[in-house]
Amino acid sequence: MNEEKKKCGLYLRVSTEEQAREGFSLPEQKERLESFCKFKGYEIVDYYEDAGISAKTGNHRPEFERLKEDIRSKRVNTIVSLKLDRITRSIFDWENLITFLDENNAYLDCANDEINTTTANGKMISRLLMSVSQNEIERTSERTKVGLAGAIKSGHIPHVAPLGYKHEDKRYNTVS
Repeated sequence: MNEEKKKCGLYLRVSTEEQAREGFSLPEQKERLESFCKFKGYEIVDYYEDAGISAKTGNHRPEFERLKEDIRSKRVNTIVSLKLDRITRSIFDWENLITFLDENNAYLDCANDEINTTTANGKMISRLLMSVSQNEIERTSERTKVGLAGAIKSGHIPHVAPLGYKHEDKRYNTVS
């Protein structure tokens, strides 16, 4: 593969909350990835942008599916992404993707994470980073659930009041 020209599909993704929190807009990702490909001498075949879609297991990402089809048809042989978590944050999904890439003689190269699946070490490092990423998501979910349960227990309902009730001091009271 190292002698073969890298025909890249640039995969760009933001979920709404990530874009607001981290500032990784699609145009910023695109600019960074184009510079990365130019530096590496990669040919950019196409751009695949999933905006406002989380990388959680089970979420349908149309552009990612189109990228996989282009890999199957040999139009693209390398996925280039800014970070590993743009692809997925699930170990299960990651292992499936690694298998898919191996079966299709294709690779992944991440600009910020310095991940390159053309080597055994690159695959190992990607698995370690994926474990950390999945742990981060699971811990955030746990903290959110605990915080929400505590707020509800103390009478602070973080939602729109149902019909017949109104919010007063973050509590529900019946409408008089």
